[in-house]
Amino acid sequence: MSEVMQVPVRLTEGAIGELKRLLQTDANKPYLRVGVKGGGCSGMTYVLEYDEKQEADREYILEGIPVIMNPSHEIYLFGVEVDFEGGLNSRGFTFKNPNASSTCGCGTSFAV
Repeated sequence: MSEVMQVPVRLTEGAIGELKRLLQTDANKPYLRVGVKGGGCSGMTYVLEYDEKQEADREYILEGIPVIMNPSHEIYLFGVEVDFEGGLNSRGFTFKNPNASSTCGCGTSFAV
């Protein structure tokens, strides 16, 4: 059994509401994966998707949402705030990363 710890990422009320809505539409993948991957204009992009748990993943519970994260991603994501904007001009998840030394114009990639 995996240890359940406090997640290093914070979700706003808007993000929590949208993530719970999305979970209802894809119940086949019970965990929210938060992570990073190489790519984008600044070097790294965010991963935010429902997924299956992998052996190396750490599991967290955040506002009733089961969250998984590869431990190697925590150093890039510690303190990140995930929000959801539902406006007409700007719709989608946004990331505020205090660890980022630079970000791209679209806000989906960063460098540390």
